[in-house]
Amino acid sequence: MKFTSSLKLKLIYVFRINDAAHKGCLKVGEATCDNDNVFGLAPNSKALNESAKKRINQYTQTAGIAYDLLYTELTIHNSRNGLCSFNDKEVHNVLERSGIRKKVFDTENKANEWFITDLETVKRAIAAVKEGRESLSSAEVSHAQSPIAFRPEQREAIEKTKKQFKKGNQMLWNAKMRFGKTLSALQVVKDMDFGRTLILTHRPVVDSGWFEDFGKIFYDSPAFAYGSKNNGDSHASLETRAKRGQCKYVYFASMQDLRGSELVGGNFDKNNEVFATAWDCIIVDEAHEGTQTELGKAVMLELTKDKTKILRLSGTPFNLLDDFKDEEIYTWDYVMEQRAKASWDMTHFGDPNPYASLPTMNIYTYDLGRLLHEFVDEDVAFNFREFFRVNDNGTFVHEKDVKAFLNLLTEDDKESCYPFANDEYRNIFRHTLWMLPGVKEARAMSALLQSHPVFQHFKVVNVAGEGDEDEESKDALKAVEEAIGKDPDSTRTITLSCGRLTTGVSVKAWTGVFMLSGSYNTAASSYMQTIFRVQTPATINGRVKEQCYVFDFAPDRTLKVIAETAKISAKAGKTSGNDRKIMGEFLNFCPIISIEGSKMKQFDVPRMLEQLKKVYVERVVRNGFEDKSLYNDELMKLNDLELQEFNDLKKIIGQTKAMPKTNQVDINNQGLTDEQYEELEDLEKKFKKKGKDKQPLTEEEKLRLAELKKKKENREAAISILRGISIRMPLLIYGAELQDESQEITIDNFASLIDPQSWEEFMPKGVTKQKFNSFKRYYDPEIFCAAGKRIRAMARAADKLSVEERIERITDIFSTFRNPDKETVLTPWRVVNMHLGDCLGGYNFFEKDYEATLSEPRFIDHGEVTANVFAEDARILEINSKSGLYPLYMAYSIYRTRVKNSLFSVSSIEDEQRIWDKVVTENIFVICKTPMAKSITKRTLIGFRNAKVNTRYFEDLINQIKNKPEHFIKQVEKFVSDRTGIKNMKFNAIVGNPPYQVMDGGGAGTSAVPVYNRFIGIAKKIQPQYLSMILPAKWYTGGKGLDDFRNEMLHDKHISYLADFADSRDCFPTVDIAGGICYFLWDKLHNGPCSFVNVDKKQRSSDIRHLDAQESFIRNSEAVAIIQKVKAERFFSSIVYSRNPFSITNADLTTSSVFNGSVSVFSSKGVFYVSPNTIKSNRELIGRWKVIVSKTAAEHAGQADKEGRKRVLSRITILAPNEVCSESYLLVSICQNKAEAQNVVSYLKTRFVRFLLSTILLTQNIAKDKFAYIPVLEFSDNTDIDWNRTISELDIQLYAKYHLTKEESAFIESVIKPM
Repeated sequence: MKFTSSLKLKLIYVFRINDAAHKGCLKVGEATCDNDNVFGLAPNSKALNESAKKRINQYTQTAGIAYDLLYTELTIHNSRNGLCSFNDKEVHNVLERSGIRKKVFDTENKANEWFITDLETVKRAIAAVKEGRESLSSAEVSHAQSPIAFRPEQREAIEKTKKQFKKGNQMLWNAKMRFGKTLSALQVVKDMDFGRTLILTHRPVVDSGWFEDFGKIFYDSPAFAYGSKNNGDSHASLETRAKRGQCKYVYFASMQDLRGSELVGGNFDKNNEVFATAWDCIIVDEAHEGTQTELGKAVMLELTKDKTKILRLSGTPFNLLDDFKDEEIYTWDYVMEQRAKASWDMTHFGDPNPYASLPTMNIYTYDLGRLLHEFVDEDVAFNFREFFRVNDNGTFVHEKDVKAFLNLLTEDDKESCYPFANDEYRNIFRHTLWMLPGVKEARAMSALLQSHPVFQHFKVVNVAGEGDEDEESKDALKAVEEAIGKDPDSTRTITLSCGRLTTGVSVKAWTGVFMLSGSYNTAASSYMQTIFRVQTPATINGRVKEQCYVFDFAPDRTLKVIAETAKISAKAGKTSGNDRKIMGEFLNFCPIISIEGSKMKQFDVPRMLEQLKKVYVERVVRNGFEDKSLYNDELMKLNDLELQEFNDLKKIIGQTKAMPKTNQVDINNQGLTDEQYEELEDLEKKFKKKGKDKQPLTEEEKLRLAELKKKKENREAAISILRGISIRMPLLIYGAELQDESQEITIDNFASLIDPQSWEEFMPKGVTKQKFNSFKRYYDPEIFCAAGKRIRAMARAADKLSVEERIERITDIFSTFRNPDKETVLTPWRVVNMHLGDCLGGYNFFEKDYEATLSEPRFIDHGEVTANVFAEDARILEINSKSGLYPLYMAYSIYRTRVKNSLFSVSSIEDEQRIWDKVVTENIFVICKTPMAKSITKRTLIGFRNAKVNTRYFEDLINQIKNKPEHFIKQVEKFVSDRTGIKNMKFNAIVGNPPYQVMDGGGAGTSAVPVYNRFIGIAKKIQPQYLSMILPAKWYTGGKGLDDFRNEMLHDKHISYLADFADSRDCFPTVDIAGGICYFLWDKLHNGPCSFVNVDKKQRSSDIRHLDAQESFIRNSEAVAIIQKVKAERFFSSIVYSRNPFSITNADLTTSSVFNGSVSVFSSKGVFYVSPNTIKSNRELIGRWKVIVSKTAAEHAGQADKEGRKRVLSRITILAPNEVCSESYLLVSICQNKAEAQNVVSYLKTRFVRFLLSTILLTQNIAKDKFAYIPVLEFSDNTDIDWNRTISELDIQLYAKYHLTKEESAFIESVIKPM
């Protein structure tokens, strides 16, 4: 028998111990019975007595106790609702309510409970339970609800959280499904007496569960009320009562609803009062879902006030762990639960076991790839998506293979290890959940099962519907429960899902889950959530579920996920034991059995640890080589000379800050050996101990602690320096062209595989190959080589997929690459889709808000533009490809046009590839700056296959475009005619993200000049029909090398669309570009105003503009209206002096003490003193009153604060006669006297003036021309402005002087802070 029935009969037993201590006491307990014959098991029958003795012996034999078994009886009985079952706890409750006294023998553990009673009374108590009575007498003894009895771990979580909330504001419960998170979290609210608590969840379905549990906790607290959109009161009524002090409340809200609110970038004006509430506590249910997206973060940011406590609940918080300190995490995982279940008897001597109802998991893996090797994909182990691929007519493409798979599961065989191989197994697996790749696949599977000779006897419930997952989860659950019916023993069901019912839902009758979807990269969290669905405790017709099963058909994936889970939960629980122990314990409680043919083999620890290595490699790849596992222990042994080498390297590339990680698998991530790590931990614990436990460290221990800490710090500092090199490696490995594909890329041959020009382009300036080779000894050669292999295997595997799946896979690889710096921005796939979708349309791979990718691309239609650009004969050029993602987007939309127009049916992957290759050969042309960029682009477009790609690399691209534009255009024409045989071919569109700047050698090596303007100039000269590029928005206001470009752009009537992002992070979330970013569409045939879109914090506002309405381009239409009203004879730009008005350099500033005849110099470093002869220019101003401002703006990169407001000016200072300034300041005004200077300062401090300055100040550097819109007023006392007023009163006068409306002045106040 391979599978044992997951359902077992239960019995109640009563026994006594014949000694003085136990005189007059009886013990009532429960056991399970292996005999399945309900009718042959009368009270006290032999089988029952044997089962009871077996159970009692488990906890009495070690103590050598003699006992008398007095009574046994099955817990199953008939009631109005059919067959029911009861448990020992219910019998105990009746005895207690009837006033029967208890005797507790182990007072310390509150354990080993006995009742002082006789057998007849116990039998009457059993009868009372069966009849549904609560006590022995007919006049019920006690009806009152009693408080919930929390299990030890729940009590611990509650207490730890209360303690943590006294000193901090956040806590995470990493607690598995079935922990009782709802009840325990509500108990925290009750104990801490929070006035306003918000429950926030991604699953509105669970509202009723929270409402029900609220009643169980707060039944004796009338001061607390509950509300939500469906249960209890409305938020408005609760808040009104709370303000009057009439109630405290718990309010339930869904993340989807809040995300839709305008306040956080949604489309609806709603929930403002929920966001405005001062929440004392926010409980985030299933916190790993949806709170980590940009929108989710915006919701949390808006809800959280200064003192809000946040409790996050999650069974699989793998993506959150790194945001919490150890003391902010409470962990309760599967191993801890099963350990508690197994060790209960040691202290509790047969008392009711609260964990008894939680079944043991068994995981069976079948290697389908061995049987069906054409579906093995080196990236995803077994390719379920390909195996279950569906035709347009809704049937499986590989129907023959899928049928063979179903036959394999059901083939009649007593020896078989497949779950439906005989009647016995089919009874065990009457109700199962099957996970499939998608909606279409589930539909096809449903049809196939219903015509299958064995599965036609099962009712198939397909819950993989289209539409809103949450709304339909309720209906899905109802459909499953109706199919299972009142008596699960008389029905058989298979539930098909592709995501529904996998979290937060319980179906008791399920005994197995079949994993027929996902890939090697399946997130451990979603996998564990799904498989734990079958661990729901259940008693069916009096039989208890003791075992549950997971069947997985991609063993590599199973092992990876389990290895990762076992490891991660250990990390969160902070056990620093070694991997073997953790893994051994997990396998003890959750056996993993691999099945090959009819052989079963249990996985052991060494095999799992082998898997764990793969997990590390996988994580290095997922984190874009930004991972501590990439380095070896040499970093723990750095001597002074080596530390100096690192400091020198730091001068070249700086120390870089890590990005947030994906899950941190390793426990010992400090890089100390296990022994050193434990030694450090012990010493730190000893050092931190307080009170009577405190033992001072010996001198030796203090030195050792300092030494270990220093080692750890040195290693971390070294890693943060090497990171600047490491994160550039994956892209180079992905693109590297090898003569022989079987050759491995190792840390030793890595540098030699990259040509010198590409090395210089992609590596940090100053890191030569020679320099790199002296640091490569710190990398773990095995992990480096395996991670490189994995990147290439992932890319190679994509070559065998359909076009859409290949794009999904390739762009997924790109999502792991990091942006090393502002100069090497790899345009993320999301930005490519946003840019080209907005400007050209075509097939787009993202949802409308560009938050998430789509499984089926959506079509965006911009009429003629889209039709022309993506026509079958269109020609597309990208001028500076680094990744190939721009041509990938363009090629796909043209590919779809060609498929639509194809005369032949496109039904196989070979057909798709044939058309794709034609597109890449005939429609797409790419220019690259380096040979490596050319290889990377080719890899992205056609992978490792031999197909023709039109890529050309120009050795000195920027120099050619800058200095030899005509020659460059001829070269491009030659490249195109060589490839196509067509002379003077015209491009339908030129697209891309040009280089932004090149260093010009000034400013101590930090000064740069823009070059994107040159790329746009050259693109226009090539005369395409359309041109669309993404570039920094600094050009709006001109500046270094950009004045001519600005004038040309603003007067170009061919620009039909311009999208503007004031904060570059709204477009590139991880890159901060001063002045923001924009993209545009230039249309040869357009001649008129431009459609302008401004994006601010995800909010889009649009209008139609003439770009040349002002000399500089103003982002905000409200600002344009205000500027048009501010008329004056003179503006401040005519009186502000140019940079460094007194020609004083930093070298002149050496003396900080006054000497005879000296002049004071104000600089950013303080006040210095120079002789008058040092001042080279404007010496006549030394004796005048002056006003200066710091030439650095208050905001970094011109970005506003959280409220969207800026201060603009950082320092405004008055200089008296004999005081001047260095180049750190701008000289703004020369004044007749001190009073006039004070009036100028007051004027500059007004919001009105700072607003006018901000409209064309896009970066941190304030220059003379930025004052172009600020009118010069009369600053003496006889003028129409009363200068003696406060700054805010001056603003009111200025608003009136320039006839600003109430809305316009409110707009200024909303974007400028008071000063």
